[in-house]
Amino acid sequence: MSIQFASEPTGIAARAIAARNGGNSARLPQSYETAKNALSNCVSIDECQDWADKAAALASYAKQANDDELMKMATRIRDRAIRRAGELLKQIEPAPNHHGNSSRDGSGPSSRKEAGDAAGMSDRQVKTAIRVANVPAEDFERQVESDTPPTVTKLAEQGKQSVPKPVIDLKGRDPKEYNRALHYVGGWEFAANDLAALDHSVLSLLTDPEISRLRTAIASIDAITDRIITRI
Repeated sequence: MSIQFASEPTGIAARAIAARNGGNSARLPQSYETAKNALSNCVSIDECQDWADKAAALASYAKQANDDELMKMATRIRDRAIRRAGELLKQIEPAPNHHGNSSRDGSGPSSRKEAGDAAGMSDRQVKTAIRVANVPAEDFERQVESDTPPTVTKLAEQGKQSVPKPVIDLKGRDPKEYNRALHYVGGWEFAANDLAALDHSVLSLLTDPEISRLRTAIASIDAITDRIITRI
């Protein structure tokens, strides 16, 4: 039977297939150890992605050939390649979102996306790799080296769940009260930032009607702040 790949396997994939086709099962563990060592020392995201792609091709071959051992090896290599890519991506600081916080799993918008793009990874693949890297090392090793190594998707789900949610002190308020307070203070902060960002050098250009409107607005703000400052 002829096996067709999206691209011709090279490197570890080609050697593993050659070993299996030649009936030399002893070479498969050696091939896996080679891949494992190479990935642990990998410092290039695109190289990790290349390993993952070749492991996927190897898994496709193993599935068609009903070769369980080869499938396990391919799964382990792909898991390790994706995790290493995620570890490298996590070294890039995530940019804050519009609330000033990074996303909970650390995969928010940043130059991480640019690094993923350069390695040929989609946004989803970047997020998946980071989540796989979030899985505690001990748990990852135990599962990957088990007789039933998990898929990347399963590991990514664990990585998503393993990131602890931030603990918020509500100060004795119910969540609705906390949310109202948060939005109220945030509204003032946004207003203060907007006012500070205005180009105040334009004051010399204002006409009398515009100055009158400005004085009315300032008086309104003063009245509001006077009422508030006496209550806090």
